[in-house]
Amino acid sequence: MDMIARRHFLTTLAAAAGAASVPQWAQAQAAYPNKPVRVIVPFAAGGTTDVVARLVMQKMGELMKASFVIDNRGGANGMIGTGEVARAQADGYTLLFNTAGAQTLSPVIYKAPYEAAASFAPVAKVCSVGFIIIARKDLPANTLQELIALAQNKDKPLTASSGSAIINLITEQFKQVIKAPQIINAQYKGTSPQMQAVVSGEVDFSFDSFAAVEMIKAGKVKALAVVLPQRAASFPDVPTLVELGIKDMEFSSWAGLLAPKGTPKEIVAALSQNIDKVMQMPDVLAKLKQYDYIPVKTSPESFAQEIQAETDRWKQVVKTTGFKIE
Repeated sequence: MDMIARRHFLTTLAAAAGAASVPQWAQAQAAYPNKPVRVIVPFAAGGTTDVVARLVMQKMGELMKASFVIDNRGGANGMIGTGEVARAQADGYTLLFNTAGAQTLSPVIYKAPYEAAASFAPVAKVCSVGFIIIARKDLPANTLQELIALAQNKDKPLTASSGSAIINLITEQFKQVIKAPQIINAQYKGTSPQMQAVVSGEVDFSFDSFAAVEMIKAGKVKALAVVLPQRAASFPDVPTLVELGIKDMEFSSWAGLLAPKGTPKEIVAALSQNIDKVMQMPDVLAKLKQYDYIPVKTSPESFAQEIQAETDRWKQVVKTTGFKIE
């Protein structure tokens, strides 16, 4: 072997050795994402969370030049899909687009296959949201007071639909506050079928996370009150519970992106930074406004702290109210 050929051989050998010394996860991370990213939404397709997730992740794909594929895994108050992400490989290719109820409440009131904070690497809280009380269009009640009067009739109990852990608890709290324990709280696999149950007349009313905006405007359901500190921008004529004298009903939710615990910090940071960019896009903000979703900005660290604090609050609420799963 001549001198030039020998130098070339040694250079090639050294480069190969250097590449081999870099862990595979680090090589993949450098080019993240270099294959489709699966984003699990732990609710049925068509609900507000699903709509927002598809909008946000489509924009993420455009920014990061990759495919972010939504995978709806509804059921068990969000625990099926959420648990699947908790068990997934922490490489950034399985993510979770979740809500406050499934993330922080379900582990408190059920035997969830995950922990609210310890099982995940929070990426970013995307937006916060309140709730609106809707009723089937032919229910003989056009105000919340009239709904309450019907609900207090023990001979003809009303039915309500719940499609998430948080709406389940809100409904149970409402039953206590208005002194109508006979209300039947029917469980559905997600907020979309929960809303459709009201539209079809299968149940009498529901607490909805503003997914029913178009249904309300089309006259397919009635809006009776909002669970917000102030009236909703989309329904300025609908009173708040506080205005109507209903206390102890201060609830809200959020939507956010999380990854399995152990996901490299560089990947979490890249996702968080791109979420921030998405949440500044005018078309995204306009869509969120349709559902009275309020965009927020958080760091992975502050989001993690909020999840822990919220979990602690739910534990106290459940203890105080005596809420139990039948």
